Amino acid sequence: MIKKILLTVFIFSTLFIPSLSFAKEQAEVLFFHSIDCPHCKKEGLFLDKLEDKYGDKILIKRLEVGEEENVRLLMEYGEKLDVTISGVPFTVIGDKYFNGYLSDETTGFKIEEAIKELLDKTGQADPSETPEGVNNINIPIFGQIDLKSFSLPIITIILGALDGFNPCAMWALIFLISLLLGMKDRKRMWILGSTFIVASAFIYFLFMAAWLNIILFLGFILWVRIVIALVALGGGAFNVRKYFKNKNGACEVSDGEKRRKIFDKLKAVATQKKFILAFFGIIALAFAVNLVELICSAGLPAIYAQVLAMNDLSSLQHYLYILLYIFFFMLDDLLVFFIAMITLQLSGVSTKYSRFSSLIGGILMLIIGLLLIFKPGWLTFG
Repeated sequence: MIKKILLTVFIFSTLFIPSLSFAKEQAEVLFFHSIDCPHCKKEGLFLDKLEDKYGDKILIKRLEVGEEENVRLLMEYGEKLDVTISGVPFTVIGDKYFNGYLSDETTGFKIEEAIKELLDKTGQADPSETPEGVNNINIPIFGQIDLKSFSLPIITIILGALDGFNPCAMWALIFLISLLLGMKDRKRMWILGSTFIVASAFIYFLFMAAWLNIILFLGFILWVRIVIALVALGGGAFNVRKYFKNKNGACEVSDGEKRRKIFDKLKAVATQKKFILAFFGIIALAFAVNLVELICSAGLPAIYAQVLAMNDLSSLQHYLYILLYIFFFMLDDLLVFFIAMITLQLSGVSTKYSRFSSLIGGILMLIIGLLLIFKPGWLTFG
């Protein structure tokens, strides 16, 4: 009897204890999907590749929402993660979730990064899979930059500020301020000048929001990203060339007859005796002037809208980022206006700063264009 018990213990320890001792934790991926969803199929194929790549290190649970139990589980995860689930695919990896699927290079890249992070916690990730310096790039003037240290707010601030130094974005305001400084009514000066700036910001917001929504609507099509990348490369090359060719840094779009006509209209509107006519006239002219400016500066907003669309954000977050972009875009205008209104002296931005902004902006556009084609995942931020 004792021999039988010892034999049983020995067999148990031989068969089960080693498997328990050496069992590896798997990175669990919950993939909620529908059989009729094209984006689910795209993500499913990507997850198949990850299974081949990581083997038994990951466990992918495919949960079809046609089954009532899976729908209940999906809702439970929605409550647990405090997220409103509007559809599938919906993917859960540890404490992270991914709502929707754009492409292998964007959403797929972030899903794989989340898996790697989870494997790191369990000590299974292979350090050789991610060579050091893979996200480092060399930028002229700035030197080596680690893209991992970048974030969407930083990109927003840099591109917005560079866009704001566009010479086409300043000349109309400078002329308007020169008209306002000749008025005796300080209150009228402040209101008309502020109205011009707010109206300019509003039209720019509408333009960028329209770009974003077009890209989001067409964002699942590869050629849209490629087209924006080509715009970035073309615009970048044009800006770098302009730095060397346009020595005075003046706006090349609104020179000559167009500018004189707008100056005449600004003068006629700003000097209207009736305040209400001057107020609405300034708004109308702000719209007209900014439509002209958009021809000159459409590149950076379109590129930024593409970068914004590639990041997994809510509608509110998208618009808040656009507002942050516009604040830094308008910052130089605001400074010039407030200084002029307080000191009653006009001081504009030197054209040399516009030239340097063209060079730096051109270099960044070239880099973003190349990343959109070859490494789009680097433009998605946590």
